[in-house]
Parts: sequence; C-alpha cells; structure tokens
Amino acid sequence: MAVKKFNITNPESLIYQNEILKLTVLGGIKLEGLDRMRSTLKIELKNSSVPPVRHNLDLYNDTQTEKLIRKTAEKLEIGTSVIAASLAELTEQLEAYRIDQIKKSEAATQIITKELSAQERKDAEHFLKSKNLMQQTNEMISKSGMIGEESNRLLMYLIFTSRKLNQPLHVVSLGASGTGKTHLQEKVGELIPEEDKIEITVLSENAFYYFGQRELKNKLILIEDLDGAESSLYPLRELQSKKRISKTIAHKNTKGETRTIHLVVEGPVSVSGCTTQEQIYEDNANRSFLIYLDESKEQDQRIMEYQRKLSAGKINEQEEETAQELMQNCQRILQPIKVINPFAELLSIPEEVLKPRRTNNHYLQFIEVITYYHQFQREQKVNEETGEMYIETTLEDVAAANQLLKEILLRKSDELTGACRNYLEAVKSYLEQENKKGFTNREIRKALKVNPSNQKRYNLSLTLNYYIKQVKGKKGASYHYEIVSYKEFQELRNHIASVLDNNLKKLEGFTGPLPVQKKYEPVKVKSSSEINNQFTANSKKVS
Repeated sequence: MAVKKFNITNPESLIYQNEILKLTVLGGIKLEGLDRMRSTLKIELKNSSVPPVRHNLDLYNDTQTEKLIRKTAEKLEIGTSVIAASLAELTEQLEAYRIDQIKKSEAATQIITKELSAQERKDAEHFLKSKNLMQQTNEMISKSGMIGEESNRLLMYLIFTSRKLNQPLHVVSLGASGTGKTHLQEKVGELIPEEDKIEITVLSENAFYYFGQRELKNKLILIEDLDGAESSLYPLRELQSKKRISKTIAHKNTKGETRTIHLVVEGPVSVSGCTTQEQIYEDNANRSFLIYLDESKEQDQRIMEYQRKLSAGKINEQEEETAQELMQNCQRILQPIKVINPFAELLSIPEEVLKPRRTNNHYLQFIEVITYYHQFQREQKVNEETGEMYIETTLEDVAAANQLLKEILLRKSDELTGACRNYLEAVKSYLEQENKKGFTNREIRKALKVNPSNQKRYNLSLTLNYYIKQVKGKKGASYHYEIVSYKEFQELRNHIASVLDNNLKKLEGFTGPLPVQKKYEPVKVKSSSEINNQFTANSKKVS
C-alpha cells in the first residue's frame, strides 16, 4: 500500500514521509509572514530504534538548514543527500499547504454579496413601488418581529438606509437599562444585508485605523454599547464628520528597518449605538439623531405578550424571516442617485432648537433619505449642465419627515436630558392622578421606583433650571417640592409641531422649480432667485 507523503489531518502535527524518513512539523506553521518558514521538526528514521532528531529552525535559512542536515546525518547515520532531498520536498509541501490555508481563511471571513434571483428582485421592486410605502415599511418591520416603537423603528430603518448616501445619518438609542435599546437596534439591523453592516461589541482605541482603506465605505456600524467603545469614540466622530480618518505610525519591516506608514480609512459610514449615559456621549449625540425608548407599561405588556406567544409556539418565525429577507432585498436594489430638494430654501426649523446648525442639516438630510427610499416611485431627471441623474423631493416626503421628526426636534429643543425630562413628566402625571400639588423625594421614589442617586441628580437639574421649586413642608417633614409649570413641555411640543405644519402649508402653493418632463429628458435647474419668485407668485394666487 502506497504511503501518503504529506498528511495534514492534524494541523498541529503535519507529517511528511517517504521510504526512508518521517518528518513531523510540530505545532504546525504560521500563516502570516510568507518571507519565513519557522518550524519545529521531528526527524526520525523509519523502521529503526535510533532516537529522532528534534530541531527548531527557519527552513528558508540556508545556514540553519545545512547545519540541521549535517547534525541529522550524523545522528541517524544516513547520507546528507537523502535528508536534503526530504527537507526540500517538505518545504515545497508546506508552501503549498500554507497558501491553500490562507485562501481558505480569506474565503471564510469574506462576506458574500447575495445575488438576487429574478423573482426576488421583482418582489423587492413591487414592494418599493407600493402605495403608502412608509406605512407598508413600518408594517413589514412589525412582521419581522419588532414589537412596538412604531416611530422609532421606522426612523431607525431610514437612518440605516442613509448609509448608501454621501451624507449618511447616525443614531443613538437612549433609555434606562432593560428598556430594549439593543433589541431595537438588533431587530432593525436584521433588515440590513450582512455585507453592508459591521456589528461591534468592544473596540480598542486604534481599531478603526486598521480596517482596509475602503472596507468601511457606505457601511452601517452597529455598536452594541457605547461604553464598550469609549476609547475609540474620537476616531469614530472624525469618521462621521470628515468621512475619513488617517494616522501615521512607525513600522519595522522584516529587515529591521523602521519606516513611516500612513493609514487611511475612508467613509462615509452610518453609525448606530446604545447607551444609558446621555451626557457622557454628548459630542457623539450632537452628530446623531437621539431616539428615546418607550418605557411605558403598555409597551411592557406588548413585549411580554409577544414573549409568551413565542414560548407557546404561536409566533410564525418563518413569516418573520420572510419579512426580514424582503426588506434586505429592498436595500440591495436601492441604487446610488443624487437627490435634489426644490423646497430646501423655504424650509426652517424651530428657533428653540439648541444646536440649530447641525439639526437643520440633519432635517434636510432626513428628507433626502425619504426621497431616496422612494426612488422607484420618482421620475429620474438629468441636469443639463453636468449630465448627472437625480430625483426630486415631493411634498409627501417633507410631510413624512415632519411627522417622524417632531419628537426628535422636541428633544433637541429641550434643555433637559431625556432621562431628566422623563422623570419630570412622570412626576407631573403622578401628582395629577393623586390630585396633589407638592411631593417629597421618598414619595416619588416609592411611586416611580426611582434610584435615589438618579433622583438627587434630577432634582438638582430641575431646581437649577426652575422646573421645580422647594417649598416649606410640615414641621419635621422632609423636603417638599412643587412643579413650576405643568404645561411647559406640551406648549413646546405644540410649538414645534406648528412650525413644521406651517412650513408644509406654505409649500402647498409651491409647484417646484422644474417643469414636468419625460424620463431622461435634459432639463436646466432654475436658480434660487427664480425659485423664490415662483413661490411668491404662487403664494399670491393662493391668498
């Protein structure tokens, strides 16, 4: 029976043998560093009681190899030519084995982009051409297994879609521990194709610099907990703002020479993260949409009911997977195309917004995302001067954005943090239900189950900002507080809504800057002055 010359069954013990010798590579070989072949060898004479020779060397080093040949020939009492030929054959086998293992390793880590079948593409296009696409999308997200959070889940899905644009959006989910921040991000993230996202639990300080130059381009980065990526938040912010990061390091090559290497990683990227600590990540929050989770008892009941049905086997998991696959395929067929918003110069955000420059940009970008998502329902046009194809924003896109962003802009206009605001509104509701004017810390802790240290921080912030005031209580009683205004938050909410609604009413008399045209017919974009003149004329007609 012929002897198998090279046995790779055990990667930690690679065996080469011929009619005379048996050579074992103990511990296998390293796959990195193709310029060396560091190995620990065990060389033994077959059918002999002579002890084997064990030696560690680089098989690419002639000096080391010649010394091993002479040493082995002396101990095993055989000719040097037999040992030299055996080592040469072993080296060739190891080279082929190593290259094969590298290819397998690369293939295993490489994310394969799914090729859609004709039917899958047809189904995805049919969905994206659906009437009331936003509503249909929200319902499909629900079918995929996401319970509740109707506005937040649709908002997050559209933000994740923005990764395909030149100016992607970002999102941070905020809420107390156990409220489902990570769950929301995971379930919506499941609707994005695997090849378009990177999920991260923990990041080292320099991790982002060692991605490939274009490895992150137009990718969605999902960070499970921002606390686990705290050391890498600075390069992450730069990647969000500048759409590229770079770093210069000193590197020693195989010859021992020190060289300077310039590492560059390009975006753009869309980033999503979760945290309970809003103030710590303020710099990241400023660049992102802030989503506050629904912590109501009604949402608790919806989730627990779903959990019971799932445990009882009454949830159709196949239907959920089908919904996820359809939404992923919709993402795959969305193509890069420029979006022009003819209403942009006529839109405004509420003056109460605390950081208006970034928020205004986010508002306009979000409208563009909605238009982009509707690309299969929009007429493609061509700019006559540049030849670039584009689609236009409609009033329906603006209306949809306004509806989804009312709560976002409200939170951006509130000087209180989300957790502090939720605490204040919960106190208001409690006092109204109990028909009381004042409250004590102990009473509220017992009623709302608030952590004492958190309550102390909330009360300090609310007192300094004149949302509550300290009053005299009964003799010997603890501190008493009263609410300064019960209506301030609702008034702010109504004002934010009225600004957005008034914007839309103004635009209803505006027909847009571009004439109706056939698909692919070249047109010339009107100037800003022409747009404003047309708007003024239309406004007079309406009045």
